[in-house]
Amino acid sequence: MGPYTAAPPTTVSGFPGQSDRRHGNRTPALFSLLYSGIGSGQMLIGDGMVTNLSPCGLGIRGNRSVTPGMEVALFIDLPGLKEPLCVAQSWVSWVAGYRFGVELRSLKLEEKKHLQFFLWDRITPTDRGGGS
Repeated sequence: MGPYTAAPPTTVSGFPGQSDRRHGNRTPALFSLLYSGIGSGQMLIGDGMVTNLSPCGLGIRGNRSVTPGMEVALFIDLPGLKEPLCVAQSWVSWVAGYRFGVELRSLKLEEKKHLQFFLWDRITPTDRGGGS
């Protein structure tokens, strides 16, 4: 196999009033999700893997192309939950081929708690400020 070449990321910086919105550190992860939205006037439904997450966003490797600024709904198979975590509104902030990042919007309190618990469970005591 030849060397892997990644497409350069396309960000929302070309969109008026938009910029890099990453807040906080990302935690590596690997679990599945479904995503849907409207792209070029067509309904888009894709599936993929969450590759990293933070309280405000996700890194995703999907099987369908999205565009920066696109609004997508997410159905995340968060480990430990019986039903997928549904995020009705998220926003694509960058795209590099089939990899993209989304900003999570309008999370309900219960959804925030599940996400925060998942993140808290994956950081070390030192990272939490309580280790030796």
